[in-house]
Amino acid sequence: MAPLAQTNKLKQQRTPTIVFVFILGSLTALGPLSMDMYLPALPAVANNLETTASLTQLSITTCLLGLALGQIIFGPLSDMKGRRKPLIITILFYVIFSILCALSSHIFLFIIGRFLQGFTGAAGIVIARAAARDLYSGKELTKFMALLAIVMGAAPILSPVFGGIILKWISWQAVFYVLAGIGVLLFLSVLFLLPETLEEEDRLQGDAFVAIKSFGQLFRDRIFVGIAFSQAFISMGMFAYIAASPFVLQKIYAVSPQQYSFIFALNGLGIIIFAQIAGRIVTRVKEETIMFIAILIAFFGGILLLFVVFFELHISVMIIALFTVVSVVGLINTTSFSLAMSRQGHIAGSASAFLGILPFAGGALVSPLTGILGENNMIPMGLVIFCCSLCALIIFLLFVKKTKYNKLINKKRLRSPKNIIVFYLRTTICLKWSICFWRQCLKCSLLFRMCKRIF
Repeated sequence: MAPLAQTNKLKQQRTPTIVFVFILGSLTALGPLSMDMYLPALPAVANNLETTASLTQLSITTCLLGLALGQIIFGPLSDMKGRRKPLIITILFYVIFSILCALSSHIFLFIIGRFLQGFTGAAGIVIARAAARDLYSGKELTKFMALLAIVMGAAPILSPVFGGIILKWISWQAVFYVLAGIGVLLFLSVLFLLPETLEEEDRLQGDAFVAIKSFGQLFRDRIFVGIAFSQAFISMGMFAYIAASPFVLQKIYAVSPQQYSFIFALNGLGIIIFAQIAGRIVTRVKEETIMFIAILIAFFGGILLLFVVFFELHISVMIIALFTVVSVVGLINTTSFSLAMSRQGHIAGSASAFLGILPFAGGALVSPLTGILGENNMIPMGLVIFCCSLCALIIFLLFVKKTKYNKLINKKRLRSPKNIIVFYLRTTICLKWSICFWRQCLKCSLLFRMCKRIF
């Protein structure tokens, strides 16, 4: 069947085919796979390459930077050149760079390989989501994203488990050979099974300047930007967890790589469950309301995590706190993508890139912060995750939530000096409250530790 005929058939189908869901879900999961499968091996990589924990964590940062930069380029490119061709080329290079990571004998060569692996893997994420928007919109898109979340969520569940099993019997290099093999399977799937979803007449006409102008159009949509940044800060908290949890759970709580893999898988299962809940209730509850409730859950989970890290509570409480802040990503990513794309569906590639850039770029910034006090201190992880959830809540309330104040903003009255002052005062007050709360937590933590030593 010709690619155009396949595309028309997919558009006519209300229920997407299993093959189509599996391919797009696998492409979207390529980034998480690249991140999560080798997490249990982080201490082993540090030992084998004779380097520090912070430099090993830098490989996570560079991979996130690659995932962010790749989406900037391949998202708009797919709007101009179609979805299939960029995918086929980038997946082939992903295989090559995965092998390069496995063959690295020095930490800096490994870090470069991780950046290139993330850069090429980004195409799968951004183009798969754009292809979904080519075929669906509104609540149907939310339901489809919930289906993709089954495959996407399976990646963080299964990949650390497989990584832990591989690490138990073979060396950490085998993880990257497995990733290369997954890349080969995806290359063949796209080549033979995935139709072109963006027809010739729907593509952007022009050069790179057209792509840059499309990003400018996104920035002018205040609600779109608010949704994107709220979703990004929640995802940044998840990346902080990804970077710090191997050392926090294995070094401080003394769990084995295999036990860590199952704890990580539990949180991945939570993402799938919450994404399916979003897909089920979207016909009865507004997507904006679902996203707001999810951000509130993440915020209170961040507060619980602060108490855990400051008062050194039991590992069971730590697992509950991490599950709370991580699993709601399934709710937020599903609804935020549908809300944002409903506003900018005509430039789906650029919009998908913008939604993907912010979490990975932000994750690259916050991941090193979790290790600034050493691998045996978990306070930075708690502070970073709490601050990310707080920022998500503030941005959502200021930019997205339909309040009387936001109606003034949406009517473009923000230009008046009075509203500008009000905007910055509200932001400053919220930040001041968060700083005061952090200081009180720190004082309580120090008092608790003093009493613990005395008695």
